[in-house]
Amino acid sequence: MCTTIGHAAGIAGSGRSTQGWFWFDRVWLSYDHPFHAQVEHAVSVDFVDGSRPSGERVAVELTREAARQLALDLLAVADQADAYE
Repeated sequence: MCTTIGHAAGIAGSGRSTQGWFWFDRVWLSYDHPFHAQVEHAVSVDFVDGSRPSGERVAVELTREAARQLALDLLAVADQADAYE
């Protein structure tokens, strides 16, 4: 059954696709059936450049546990970067 859990947000960064590096301005977060991960449901993170008609994107599918750990690790690195700056 589909969960319809999703969230979109503005973001700034760059990612690498099969076409090379590109800037992205949106992130789409969802929890639903994955396309590739071998789990029933996954947290999906899609970084996209909304200005490109090609739909350039970088996609990641994570288990809930991996998503939580990634969130904690991102916060830890951001905290270290704040202290550095």
